[in-house]
Amino acid sequence: MEEPKIAAKQPSMQSLKPGTYFWCACGKSSNQPFCDGSHKDTPFTPVQFKIDEQKDVWLCQCKHSGNKPYCDGTHNDL
Repeated sequence: MEEPKIAAKQPSMQSLKPGTYFWCACGKSSNQPFCDGSHKDTPFTPVQFKIDEQKDVWLCQCKHSGNKPYCDGTHNDL
């Protein structure tokens, strides 16, 4: 099974407004941590998530979180 590319070994803090977002699951996006369509040659698909009110979130960039798209600290063990 193909592993995602580790984009970074730390999360990305994002101040997001209400809306729908697509988190990059493959690690190849040039718009990390968001999808830019680079997954098309991989078995990965982006993770859609919704924000209901403006808030700060910590999004995973190592692509191995058990709570995708959010960071759960897994990058500390890679």
